[in-house]
Amino acid sequence: MLPPLWLIRSAVATVWFYEGVWCKLLCRDPRQLEVVGAVPFIRPRIGKLFLWTLGAVETALAVWVLIGAAPLLCATVQTVLLVTLNANGLLFARHVIHDPGEMVVKNVAFLVLAWVAAGLSSPT
Repeated sequence: MLPPLWLIRSAVATVWFYEGVWCKLLCRDPRQLEVVGAVPFIRPRIGKLFLWTLGAVETALAVWVLIGAAPLLCATVQTVLLVTLNANGLLFARHVIHDPGEMVVKNVAFLVLAWVAAGLSSPT
């Protein structure tokens, strides 16, 4: 027996809201700027702008998840974004990330939940 779809969507959206609004738009996680600053094509000079833009994208994803429109496309976009962010973090900022293994494991579990929401939302 699964929890209701609204609860699964809310859980996924809450993660995106937290990451987007709290960590990036409100700058409550300074480590994220360190991670971004370690990426060669971003560096600190545009790091704040990049984080703000990423925070806006993550916040928009939260809204998209809650709305439930085009759920398979939404899950795909979440997957591409998270895999891209994790890959760049591991490639360029591994030394700044507290526990890279933990990051990957948590994000895999999170993406499974995002795909469960998409699967339950899609017509059978």
